[in-house]
Amino acid sequence: MPDAGTTQAVEEKTEQNEAADDSKTQAQSVEFAEADETENADAGASIDILLDLNVPVTVAIGRKEVPVQRLLQLSPGSVLKLDKPITAPADLYLKDTRFATGSIVVVDDRFAVRIKEILGPAAAAPDKA
Repeated sequence: MPDAGTTQAVEEKTEQNEAADDSKTQAQSVEFAEADETENADAGASIDILLDLNVPVTVAIGRKEVPVQRLLQLSPGSVLKLDKPITAPADLYLKDTRFATGSIVVVDDRFAVRIKEILGPAAAAPDKA
């Protein structure tokens, strides 16, 4: 059985640990210096950096969900029927956001897309499919 001195020392150590934990979680206010305003003379030049960026555009002509078992059974010559009819426009995406629709055409022996419509912000919401 522990003696009274040991019990008191343990209780004091516990109280010190609790006080230290409380001091670690207290919020402190911080003051930041105010930022200086700079001239906007180069505002037009700064957007030029963005205008020179290349961004990947994805064209979707349809979708199909396939179980892995069926996917493993596919071989050259297999056909996957997509969810869109051939008359439906293709969807153009920047990342996961649809921004336009178009039709698939062939130019110089390559697939291409003729833009039919640029979508507004409401129609161009990120695709959740």
